[in-house]
Amino acid sequence: MNRPTRIIASAAVMGLALAAPAFAHTGVGAHSHGFAAGFLHPLMGVDHLLAMLGVGVWAAQLGKRATWLVPAAFVGVMVAGAGLALAGAPLPLVEFGIAGSVLVIGALIAFGTRMPVGLAMGLVGLFALFHGHAHGTELPGFAHPAAYGAGFVSATALLHVAGVGIALVARQHAAKLPFRVAGAAMAVVGGSMLLGA
Repeated sequence: MNRPTRIIASAAVMGLALAAPAFAHTGVGAHSHGFAAGFLHPLMGVDHLLAMLGVGVWAAQLGKRATWLVPAAFVGVMVAGAGLALAGAPLPLVEFGIAGSVLVIGALIAFGTRMPVGLAMGLVGLFALFHGHAHGTELPGFAHPAAYGAGFVSATALLHVAGVGIALVARQHAAKLPFRVAGAAMAVVGGSMLLGA
């Protein structure tokens, strides 16, 4: 394993390790009003967690510039979505959009779907709008918006890096089957969420 791959793999492992405290609840405890609460928020729900990791995995599957541009598009539009929520702008079907993101990104991974970078950025950006709006809407009333926002942006970026790392390591040591299985499982979870949305 070369040095860049080792670095990405280490970041992926750290990201997964940080995902372990997903049982924490926003609004509970000494650090419930700032960065820590925001950081934990994307780790608390399986929908957000799978979508963030999935974006990283799919971006790595696309390769080249998409590896970083697709996750960057997600983070940028997610921030805009949170801003809309904080400004009081409504967004219909947020839960449907989040569940749909898990289903679609899982299917994209399972089928190894390729598309132009700009189109991929637009697609994940659409999903990011829903995720960001949910983060902004669920912002605790007593939270400091900038610190809380920095927390959920950091966690999201770290989960994207973890997804990229997982994909790069898996690609070196296995064929396409693990991607197909993981993507299909993710799509099934997304589909079940859609049925309950």
